[in-house]
Amino acid sequence: MSEMNNKDEPIVEEVTFTLEDCSPELRQVVKFEQVPAELIDMLVNVYKVSEPSTREAWNSLPASAQNVLDNFEQFHALVALSQSYSGVDFLSEMQGTTFPEDMDAEAQAEYKAAALDKVLHNCVKDMCKQLKKARQNPPMKREFTTIFQK
Repeated sequence: MSEMNNKDEPIVEEVTFTLEDCSPELRQVVKFEQVPAELIDMLVNVYKVSEPSTREAWNSLPASAQNVLDNFEQFHALVALSQSYSGVDFLSEMQGTTFPEDMDAEAQAEYKAAALDKVLHNCVKDMCKQLKKARQNPPMKREFTTIFQK
């Protein structure tokens, strides 16, 4: 009987990405910012899953803000780093959160997921605002471009 059950269960293959699977821009951000090894896996996964929403934000920026950076990949790398650090901070804060007794585990999980989604979305919005400000602020623009200098 257990053999039948095993055949009916879908096989899920785990896909593992490494930093080498990502853009040179992300590798440059990791090197420049000296990202701790413990954060690399999360960063790579955030980078891989966030591309569609990050690209949408990039495409909505005025060309003058896009010109602060050389390309979308630089923006994507910076957003992924911001989201990773913010995600870790958020999840650490949630560890100590006490939920109402009448809130079941599913409702708690939904709340956490929605709150995390908002945190990650705010990272994208914040990076867009920073690029817009950097257009008219040479020191701020230099901070962005310094990260990607060879």
